[in-house]
Amino acid sequence: MIVPPRADAVLSASAKTEPSQRDRHIQAIIGKGRMAWRRGSGYNQRARVEGQSARWKQVIGDWPRFHGDKARATEVAIAAQVLNRMLDLGRPNSLCVA
Repeated sequence: MIVPPRADAVLSASAKTEPSQRDRHIQAIIGKGRMAWRRGSGYNQRARVEGQSARWKQVIGDWPRFHGDKARATEVAIAAQVLNRMLDLGRPNSLCVA
């Protein structure tokens, strides 16, 4: 799990000889910037997944309601279709006007 270091984070004493994972993340943020670090480390993917699961719980509710494997698979498939339909309805149809 990747947790972003605080904005005022400093390198550890052993950063030059044996940098820890945290030290490497801080060095990458200093070198590339926080947004580039998020893209490179995959942190944005984690946030995207967390947002999707929060959206699932808000719209569909806690699950599973059914306990059988077939019923649970059907419930998940229907819920995914509902969320995808909602996303499609909210997405604009962009046209190139030149």
